[in-house]
Amino acid sequence: MNLNDLRKEYSLRSLDEREVDRDPMRQFDAWMAEAIQAQVPEPTAMHLSTVDGEGQPSGRIVLLKETDATGFVFFTNYASRKGRELAANDAGALTFMWKELERQVRIEGAITKVEAAVSDAYYSSRPLGARIGAWASPQSEPIESRAWLEQRLQELAREHGENPPRPPHWGGYRLVASHFEFWQGRQSRLHDRIIYDREGPEWRIRRLAP
Repeated sequence: MNLNDLRKEYSLRSLDEREVDRDPMRQFDAWMAEAIQAQVPEPTAMHLSTVDGEGQPSGRIVLLKETDATGFVFFTNYASRKGRELAANDAGALTFMWKELERQVRIEGAITKVEAAVSDAYYSSRPLGARIGAWASPQSEPIESRAWLEQRLQELAREHGENPPRPPHWGGYRLVASHFEFWQGRQSRLHDRIIYDREGPEWRIRRLAP
């Protein structure tokens, strides 16, 4: 296989810094709405990057569950690798790729736990199997087998019944953004890149070279 021969020309749209919303959260919401309307597969899937206390980065795909004026919310096990890394270093980054629209969004900022009431509300909205699964999985830890995990799931389902409480080790995080980049693919690899940087209460908007 020759990967050098795999090429795609981007030509669907353009992005102008004079036309974007002055608020990057509103610009993001507009692009997310377009991705959903275009039926992009898994439009809320995002690559979450974290860094441990020694500077080692790691990444994985998680699902965005909420946006508001304060940031981007996702949920996970606090004892997982990403949870341990966030306890040591609150810096994080998100990347969305909507290839059908030839678009990418990169977001950087600080990540902190959401309020307990927010985690409780989302946990109670999940399917029962997912709620029990949050109890069953010692996320990111080695386990002896799939059979062990499935047996543990059955045991905890019997223990907690139809209304399990939220596990104390499971809940939400919010990334509060200080930097955005909106990327629109263009021909000849001369892509449009518009960035927003927080400067006090305002956002500074600039174009980057592709």
